[in-house]
Amino acid sequence: MTGVERDVMNYDAVVVGAGPAGLACAIRLKQLDPARNICVLEKGAQVGAHSLSGAVLEPGPLRALLPAWDTEYTGMKVPAATDEFRIFTARGSWKPVPDWLIRLLPRSRTYGTPFNNHGNFIVSLGQLTAWLASRAETLGVEIFAGFAAAAPLFDEHGAVKGVRIGDMGLTRDGTPGPGFTPGVEIHAPLTIVAEGARGSLAKQLIERYQLEKGHCPQTFALGYKELWQLPPGRVQPGRIEHGLGWPADSHTYAGSFLYHLDNDRVYVGYIVGLDYQDPRLQPFEAFQQFKNHPQIKPLLEGGEILSAGARTIAAGGWQSTPTLEMPGAILVGDAGGTLNFAKIKGVHQAIRSGALAAEHIAASGSGRGFDAAWRASEGGQELRRVRNFKPPFKRSLWLGLANSAWETLSGGASPWTLKNTADWSRLRKLDEFTSPQRDWVNRTLPPRDRVSFVFFAGNSHEESQPVHLKVADTSICAGRCAREFGNPCERFCPAGVYEMVDDGNGGRRLQINAANCVHCKACDIKDPYQIITWTTPEGGSGPNYQSL
Repeated sequence: MTGVERDVMNYDAVVVGAGPAGLACAIRLKQLDPARNICVLEKGAQVGAHSLSGAVLEPGPLRALLPAWDTEYTGMKVPAATDEFRIFTARGSWKPVPDWLIRLLPRSRTYGTPFNNHGNFIVSLGQLTAWLASRAETLGVEIFAGFAAAAPLFDEHGAVKGVRIGDMGLTRDGTPGPGFTPGVEIHAPLTIVAEGARGSLAKQLIERYQLEKGHCPQTFALGYKELWQLPPGRVQPGRIEHGLGWPADSHTYAGSFLYHLDNDRVYVGYIVGLDYQDPRLQPFEAFQQFKNHPQIKPLLEGGEILSAGARTIAAGGWQSTPTLEMPGAILVGDAGGTLNFAKIKGVHQAIRSGALAAEHIAASGSGRGFDAAWRASEGGQELRRVRNFKPPFKRSLWLGLANSAWETLSGGASPWTLKNTADWSRLRKLDEFTSPQRDWVNRTLPPRDRVSFVFFAGNSHEESQPVHLKVADTSICAGRCAREFGNPCERFCPAGVYEMVDDGNGGRRLQINAANCVHCKACDIKDPYQIITWTTPEGGSGPNYQSL
């Protein structure tokens, strides 16, 4: 909007995103330089509302940042007790690696893998980030929840000079309504972008400064998670179960997890690599099928869903990490792709990234050199060691498992680095692909459909606000996309946002149910024409994942 007078607030540093990376950066900066004026912007209504992860936590980086964590943190913190890793078939499962072989492997090779979580904790990321925010505020960090950073700002030299907060009170057509409040501008010498996977600011900055140049495209996975309350006696607190195989076919990467909590609760989740080829695949249905597997259903049957959510995961690793610095700004955490996909863990890496960024800023006075510092750090080298785990799975489950065994035994010492390709480019056209027979079953466990799933996500969007999902050319949807791909947005979206409906003239048109959006960004990633852009809705809108 032009001609709108905006207030300006000035800080020494602005952090976009109150996830583990952003908060770790703010906390460490304040520890090193208490006089530094720092603010953190969070688009969720509360800190933790949009924080979603597995989440099995490696506590080392958090202990280094806040040594009192073990005694002061009172949120969910279930010590890992036992591990199990299985390959699922339609009617059963089997262990690809026997327990005796795992015991023979050096602990350093198995720690943090699906085989060994000794010393880790199952936590709620929503609760953990809320606690981190309280620690940051105690140090003097200003945290503004419910304020979405809508656009980056640039100075006369082309450097990032801060961000603009999204306007509030706009009507459906984008014009100011009765309660219109223009978003303020936050100016700072350094902007730390910590939005998580496929953040809207990070996407713009990566493109503007060509930060992917010299690196593979980032690749992602779509993760689902539910919290269940079960009848007494079924849960084994601290038990961690991971699985591959059914209901996915052998050419689609997908994995499951069951994390047993306290108080007869369990986290159940499913992750689908967004590099899948099948235009008919429905990731939401695959997750629900997994829950109805003969070995999973007896655990959940008779229980009750308490909460649910979905988000994308930056899975590309070392070779897909973009350059993390640019004039006036840096990328930290999942915004820069720091998650360790081989471990299925990102929280410890996000904290490492944020804390290292703060130490680098305090020492150098700017973000220059942070990219090299991260790649040489313990967190960067952890990604380098596992850089070859994920790529072979796009060929087949069995090749991926064989390669994973080699990479584990060799400690990631292979002299090669396998390449990643953009997820959207992997989707095959309907007439070029024969979908496999999936042997899916009639399911009875809730939720029945994606609209019900959205209810359990605690979603809240003001219906009158502008649609925040921008489609550059909707004529493609009813014509070319319908013919070539069968409108896959109706299938890959976990929340039923995209719907092809009767246009009243004998044809079809795209209807966007923006209020359903759970901010996962899968549409921005998997759309085969790259015409969908996810932007921030009005601050405070979206899901509520504080129990997840």
